[in-house]
Amino acid sequence: MDDMSPIQWPDNARCAVMLTFDFDAESLWLSRNPDNARRPGVLSQGVYGAKTGVPKILELLREEELKATFFVPGWTAEKYADRVEAIKAGGHEIGHHGYLHEWVDPDYPDKEREALEKGLEALKNVVGVRPKGYRSPAGETSANMIGLLHEYGFDYDSSLMDQISPYRHVLADGTPGPVELPWHWSMDDAPYALFAIQSPRPIHTNDHILNIWKAEFAEIYRWGGLVNILTHPQIIGRPSRLAMLREFIAYIRTFPNVWFATGEEVSAAWTAREQA
Repeated sequence: MDDMSPIQWPDNARCAVMLTFDFDAESLWLSRNPDNARRPGVLSQGVYGAKTGVPKILELLREEELKATFFVPGWTAEKYADRVEAIKAGGHEIGHHGYLHEWVDPDYPDKEREALEKGLEALKNVVGVRPKGYRSPAGETSANMIGLLHEYGFDYDSSLMDQISPYRHVLADGTPGPVELPWHWSMDDAPYALFAIQSPRPIHTNDHILNIWKAEFAEIYRWGGLVNILTHPQIIGRPSRLAMLREFIAYIRTFPNVWFATGEEVSAAWTAREQA
């Protein structure tokens, strides 16, 4: 789809905004390096996301009267069932995010299917949820995975960065696939603030992050597209970064006709427009 004209969002909104949280907990660190299982200091960042980050995020969302999408690995759902139950109880969407945050590798299609099925089973068993959306761990996917999402009946994927508006995947045989809800690293908290001794990098100031997010939002608003904000409870859940997120939400609300929505809602609205 090459049409760059503004999307006709519900209620004549100028743009759509998705607040999304990848609730990885320790799975982020275990998938990167299984040896981290014996490093409690490293894992404690993920523990913070579950122990403190998620409750404080849910508190902020209640205060702001907003619904969000949480992409949850199956492993995280099994270990932190109470937190995932709280997400569901708050009326938020729960999406699929692998099982142990496995990085998608097209050379191993059987492992892709296994992670998808294990994640589905965990979310079903823990919270009785059959997710409609999927986000690949670590910002990579494959043609095989897109095909699996279609096979397993997902409505949408949110793994690619090739547009600022939703579009429909087309599978190799010409079959219509899931809707894609694009994102980008510039609207992700991890590139700016995820630190590990094993791969040290600067932690950017909140002002630096906020300036980029505000500028990106303002231009996507002008284009009439989708603002897909990707954050992690172990990162955005830090005290000052929660304050930054609150400030960003306030900034967005200075613009008229902005539609805050879950991934499921954005996908459904775009599909309705596609079929009109």
